[in-house]
Amino acid sequence: MEEAVWVACSLFARNRVTGSSANLSFLHNGSMYITASGSCFGTLTEESFAAMDLGGNLLSDKQPSKEWPLHLGIYQKKPGTKAVLHTHGIHAVLWSFVPVTDEADCIPACTPYLKMKLGRVCMVPYEQPGSQALFDAFGSRVMSGDGYLLKRHGAVVPGKDIMDAFYCMEELEENARIAWELWRAGLWGIHQKH
Repeated sequence: MEEAVWVACSLFARNRVTGSSANLSFLHNGSMYITASGSCFGTLTEESFAAMDLGGNLLSDKQPSKEWPLHLGIYQKKPGTKAVLHTHGIHAVLWSFVPVTDEADCIPACTPYLKMKLGRVCMVPYEQPGSQALFDAFGSRVMSGDGYLLKRHGAVVPGKDIMDAFYCMEELEENARIAWELWRAGLWGIHQKH
């Protein structure tokens, strides 16, 4: 729990998230703890989490983030996952507008660390945030990547624990930033092999 709070506060302090737009979760004793609806990463405390079982049933008084099905879908389909982080990082969102030729591997590995730490990032088509259509689109692609870029929305990254998810998200956002700058400068074509 302490590491989850630290991750949230670190992301907020460095302008990686804004307002109440991000959410994170982790597994503990067979339950999913996820940031409560309306939580701000900048003011997150250990009391800022809702608890759910892995069937999607609420176990606490706090209401979970409306995007809890994204988290649950990963836990259900990828058993090694112990934490999930979802942010709306500016460069990940910007990169989601760039036409790519391979939606199963949509962010170029501008540095070697994206592939080393996370792997392939799969593009998920745009659907309204928090909608069943989004959860269905995500569910149909959850096994196609190691991390996910929701078009016009943000990134979702699973991890072996919350620190692993944090490190992977940092690499995703950094590679999206570098790719965006190279693409803007005309130095990285959308058909270039990565």
